[in-house]
Amino acid sequence: MKRSVLSVAAALLVALAAAGAALAARSQSLMPDLAPRSAFWAQALREFPRNPKPPHQPSRPHQTRYGLTLSIYERKAKPWILSAQGCAAARRQESGVVVLDFGKPAFRHHGYGTILFSGRFASNDRITTAMVGYARGYASCLPRGSSASITLARGTSNYHPAVPSAYTAGVRWARATNRLGRVLREKGLADHVAAAAADDAEPAWDPGFHKTRDFFHGFRVASRGHTLFDYGSLDGGVGAIWSARQAWYVAGGIRRTKALPEIYNSAMAREWAELARIARRRYHSDVEFAGVMTQGTSSCACGLRPQAAHRVLARALAREGVEQAGLPLGGTNIIG
Repeated sequence: MKRSVLSVAAALLVALAAAGAALAARSQSLMPDLAPRSAFWAQALREFPRNPKPPHQPSRPHQTRYGLTLSIYERKAKPWILSAQGCAAARRQESGVVVLDFGKPAFRHHGYGTILFSGRFASNDRITTAMVGYARGYASCLPRGSSASITLARGTSNYHPAVPSAYTAGVRWARATNRLGRVLREKGLADHVAAAAADDAEPAWDPGFHKTRDFFHGFRVASRGHTLFDYGSLDGGVGAIWSARQAWYVAGGIRRTKALPEIYNSAMAREWAELARIARRRYHSDVEFAGVMTQGTSSCACGLRPQAAHRVLARALAREGVEQAGLPLGGTNIIG
């Protein structure tokens, strides 16, 4: 069994030898550079060890554990690479939200897609095919009888989208998410993998909020019941760049959106807790939290780890008087 785990980890490292990020601690979201660091992946895998269980024992529900998933800044959209990533996640017995970040929205060759972290364009169809590879790898490598499951979110950002229409980009992102959901059902993978979408929405990248609003609105119109997670920041808090209504809009203020907030330090936790208080008192609704997002490994000064981030956010919510805001256990740590 140990030999199997090592082989999967080795395959993942070889497949992603060119991937990596020179991570730096800061209050906003991390945009990884293109420097190859396979040692970074080795450290990440050591920090997310496999929790072996006998095949006949089902996994515990993901709501009961912290920092259970590894999210990834993707440099390539190839099914075999993502299949190795999914298999490694299964070997680690991950459950919860997994964000595969494929970079910023882009338009090339008469079609919508993204610019990957390698700088190359990937069409929405190509991204969907790669995500099916991840789902296959995850489902096939789970122990027999496991009840572990993930919500697999196709991630992008509002970082200077290179598209004719942010609204259309949102519509196409939703349609691609719908298609992923259908394929998962058709291939018998839906018991372990659910389709979703995600957007690293940062106020500093779109101060006017126009493109962000259009993308989210387009997704809402075209989505068929799939969630769009906001895994961004608030960049100084409510009113610093975005108003309360704008920040709340992408974090539960409209249908099918939830917040997976970046909590890299206590200041970011306070900003999100303030938004939760304002949303409850002004809009009579709660921010829809889906956990927390952290970044990097213990080898870099990248801020809080998932369990600490959850604890800091929970305390900040309590201080704002919204401790019952529905913050679930669990979270995800994103690496490059």
